[in-house]
Amino acid sequence: MEPEKEKDWRLFAPPKYLEKKHLIHATFVPTERWDHEHCVFCWEKFGANPDWLHSGYCEPDGRHWICEQCFQDFKEL
Repeated sequence: MEPEKEKDWRLFAPPKYLEKKHLIHATFVPTERWDHEHCVFCWEKFGANPDWLHSGYCEPDGRHWICEQCFQDFKEL
């Protein structure tokens, strides 16, 4: 890992459950059960609110969302 990434606060508790998982780029669609999700790294919100993120990367089943910036920063992990 690059030295600057070792100090990145978003890697305090890296999501090991996403290692070697297939991720897709998708639009978040709220459901009756979940009206929002969070990026697993930086905790930004995905949802219908205009101020929130509307698309990012997730597993094909729609679990465990990652925002565009965190995906670009950590895709090699």
